[in-house]
Amino acid sequence: MIDVQECPFCEIVQREDPDAREVYRDEHVVAFFPLEPATLGHTLVVPRHHISDIWSLDDELARHLGVATTRLSQVVKHVLRPEGLNVIQSNGRAATQTVFHLHVHIVPRWSNDSVGRIWPPITNYTEEQKDAAWEKLRIACRQVPPS
Repeated sequence: MIDVQECPFCEIVQREDPDAREVYRDEHVVAFFPLEPATLGHTLVVPRHHISDIWSLDDELARHLGVATTRLSQVVKHVLRPEGLNVIQSNGRAATQTVFHLHVHIVPRWSNDSVGRIWPPITNYTEEQKDAAWEKLRIACRQVPPS
């Protein structure tokens, strides 16, 4: 894990990165362009407090992050008029998380952009594998309190 003192997103939150292209800030989140955007308008939304991943996120901050992401997605739609939009949030190296400060990607999409597919066209899971995963999750979800 990265030390908070070395976190590039914490530098942006603390206004210590003069090159940051910030687009939004409130008491809970900051939104800015990544250094290498996937498309024009690609925006990251991060909590102002250092949280490494979704598993460390509490319900209150999750609500603020969700509302900010939804509102900023509407702004991107209104201003840039994309044909579509990906909202992506990755956790852990296996899921391609490279900065270990929780962040949500708002990625405007056009049919001719260079991003390409983000899901495999087919998978090879057996019905038994799918049923086993389904059953484990159904049982575990019965213990989850209502939101």
